[in-house]
Amino acid sequence: MQTQTMEFGPLVVTFDGRVLRPRPWTMLQASWAAELSADLPAGRILELCSGAGQIGQAAAVLTGRHLVQVDVDPHACTLARANAAANVATVDVDVRCGELDASVGAEERFAVVLADPPYLPRDEVPAWPADPVRAVDGGTDGLDLPRRCLAVAGAHVAPDGVVLLQALGSAQVDALAPDVARAGLEVVDVRTEDDRRAVALLRPVRARSTDGPADARPAPA
Repeated sequence: MQTQTMEFGPLVVTFDGRVLRPRPWTMLQASWAAELSADLPAGRILELCSGAGQIGQAAAVLTGRHLVQVDVDPHACTLARANAAANVATVDVDVRCGELDASVGAEERFAVVLADPPYLPRDEVPAWPADPVRAVDGGTDGLDLPRRCLAVAGAHVAPDGVVLLQALGSAQVDALAPDVARAGLEVVDVRTEDDRRAVALLRPVRARSTDGPADARPAPA
């Protein structure tokens, strides 16, 4: 399949029709991570559902933080490794191919967790014929993969870290409220491009507790 390239923030990304074409608006996620980075603890970035790798790799370049990327699609992982080799020279990029909850060690903690899961309700998928079904199909209600990402993010974000989750507008963020709470997280801000494109900023509830000082233990390397 023929490959294409496009500029994405500080990167030149290579991709093809077997992965989701990079959306320029999703630089919001990487740039927001960079904006927050100076006030976060030391530690790596974790990207879930990383596809060809552009969002996490842009965030790594902009923040100077090492990066772990996870995707279940072997072809996406191959592209992500190639894009890292071509674009990221100053930090380490570890691309792991496998299921989300099996690809991160139990003791691993991250200062930043990024997630761009498939989030379309299944009955909307035919409206996007150019996109690989696996990259956009979020199940019957669109929430299957966002729920899984929240569970992994909640388990692996550092106590004073942040999670940045892409969603199908602010309405989908609201629909995920029980899952956010179940993951030990809370939504503290949402930035939108329009009513169908949003990024939610979440933090661990324990890091914002008023009952005592936040747990400031450094995250494992």
